[in-house]
Amino acid sequence: MVSKAHIRVLLVSFPAQGHINPMLRLAKHLASKGLSVTFSSTENTGKDLRAVNAVNETLPTPIGDGFLTFEFFDDGLANDDPKKKNLKEYIAQLEAVGKQVVSQMIKNHAEANNAISCIINNPFIPWVCDVATEHGIPCALLWVQSSVVFITYYHYFHKLLPFPSVTEPYIDAQLLTILLKYNEIPDFLHPFSPYPFLGTLILEQFKNLSKPFCILMDTFEELEHNYIKYLSNLFIIRPIGPLFRSPKPLLGGGNGIIRGDLVKTDDCMDWLGSRAPASVVYISFGSIVHLPQEQVDEIAHGLLISQVSFLWVLKEPHRDLAFESHVLPPGFLEKTSDRGKIVQWCPQEEVLAHPSVACFLTHCGWNSSMEAVALGVPVVTFPAWGDQVTNAKFLVDVYGIGIPLGYSQAENKITTRYEIKKCLLEATVGTRAEELKQNALKWKKAAKAAIDHGGSSLQNLDAFIEDIKQHRQDFSK
Repeated sequence: MVSKAHIRVLLVSFPAQGHINPMLRLAKHLASKGLSVTFSSTENTGKDLRAVNAVNETLPTPIGDGFLTFEFFDDGLANDDPKKKNLKEYIAQLEAVGKQVVSQMIKNHAEANNAISCIINNPFIPWVCDVATEHGIPCALLWVQSSVVFITYYHYFHKLLPFPSVTEPYIDAQLLTILLKYNEIPDFLHPFSPYPFLGTLILEQFKNLSKPFCILMDTFEELEHNYIKYLSNLFIIRPIGPLFRSPKPLLGGGNGIIRGDLVKTDDCMDWLGSRAPASVVYISFGSIVHLPQEQVDEIAHGLLISQVSFLWVLKEPHRDLAFESHVLPPGFLEKTSDRGKIVQWCPQEEVLAHPSVACFLTHCGWNSSMEAVALGVPVVTFPAWGDQVTNAKFLVDVYGIGIPLGYSQAENKITTRYEIKKCLLEATVGTRAEELKQNALKWKKAAKAAIDHGGSSLQNLDAFIEDIKQHRQDFSK
């Protein structure tokens, strides 16, 4: 029998905030269960994590009954290399370098009598499964979007349903029990997508699904029961979310909480504490989405005419994206100084858990969606691209916690200040706001039950650890 102390898991993450967060959360959960866990990504990721977190690469960090270590690798590019700004070229570079690096990591661990028991990757780097298989090591995939989005890509990849095409761009898709309108299907699959390469990249993972013995998902059984049940007939599915929640704090030994933030958070919690309960609109569009300046202007004017209190994350563009910094309308800060706060970045989980927050104006990335659902916060949906449009559909029509506001950027529309005012007021005061809040609290209760002792997600995490033990024994025969 293999003890937990001898289970060593290597997690390799694509170097983007939305991938790092769930992967690092998984790393901490596994370590807390007594496993020895190594988290790996690019050196630039490591540099950012070290700058804003309690990350120590020289010593294992004790978490619960286990340990977490970090190993970062050079992607082989100078910071000013133009490939960094071209995702297609960068992905190819990352694969070429990463295959060699991960292979060497495996050898190094084996030579130190710390052989890797399992390797976990997330989408965008399916080649990690190839390396694991070449070395005879079991591998698993952490899917960082919803299970319904996974099914959508699966149906598209296997041509099980008609999808929008160049000749028929407005086809809807009947996905099990729900109809996704053409503009609710992940728009990386659309012929008019501004980012078609991302659809191609995600589908690369679907070519490789025979290699992972298990697919872990940052969702929970009660939230997506029918879709998880469907997938369970095709793969071993382990819904283990919401990963950001834990029955007890997952601390990094004496170093404090290890977070996946790549940007230093601004101090905003004292300000939130000065606001009345359920009075603040929290606004954030994630780490990558960049709104047109005209849309930022309309949001600002919507906040002015609605008179709501707000905490707005208005970040600088990512260093590898060729976008201009946003500017606010003249006099905006002065006119809202008594009821608003602008920050570059913030501790989103703590913000959403704060009693002063009434609703969340969000781009509907899956991490943000899960945090809103699990913390019982109503949302105003403002998707930009990809799976965000599908998540928005479910937040509004299935989970019953959202009001639709914006559109996919592919539709090239600007949402007006008057639409913004209407939705913000509807989500914060009155009968509709109360209905949204009651639905949100039901999901909060269900999410808590999933990660509490005996809950579905904790049971799935334990089952995954047993999977590793069994597959390690099978591979070693």
